[in-house]
Amino acid sequence: MKVVALVLAAGQGARFGADKRRALMADGRSLLQHSLERALAAFDEVRVVLRAGERAEDLGLPPACRVVHSPEAGLGMGHSLAAGAVSLGDSEAQAVAILLGDMPWIRPATLAHLSQSVTATSIVVPVFLGDSGHPVLFGRSFWPELLCLAGDMGARSILQRHPEHVVHLEVSDPGVLQDVDTPATLRQLPS
Repeated sequence: MKVVALVLAAGQGARFGADKRRALMADGRSLLQHSLERALAAFDEVRVVLRAGERAEDLGLPPACRVVHSPEAGLGMGHSLAAGAVSLGDSEAQAVAILLGDMPWIRPATLAHLSQSVTATSIVVPVFLGDSGHPVLFGRSFWPELLCLAGDMGARSILQRHPEHVVHLEVSDPGVLQDVDTPATLRQLPS
């Protein structure tokens, strides 16, 4: 089953103190480049949600990524998610994986495993040592609800409305929990 990846990278990163998407990791590549390369290794199609007016080349994004703009990104993750969901109207995929642009340590094998576990009528959430993580994968039947998201809650409300469709999938990858909120996080975690 085809799964499209939607990488959310339009946030302001206020706690980081700068544009964390451009923060360099140990190998000299940016945080966002790392996150996207992981997604490209696991998914046939990767779309990236950026702020209005931003260009892929300005952020050094791989040419294989399709850029989606979120004019209301400053109003919260829900707006970015909704903008990304609008772009899915032309996709033949049966599910979408919602990835966060500041999570560069998720193994491609984990992403592939999650993709193999989702259906058009399920929501798959990775779990590592009892904690739910990212990405969350939404079967196509939930895409209309993604279109209606707003504010900073993300898609949590969809999971709450459909607990019978949520599959919690245990994984052995701590990367599903590791995001970058501060510059110190980049130094503490392996690249």
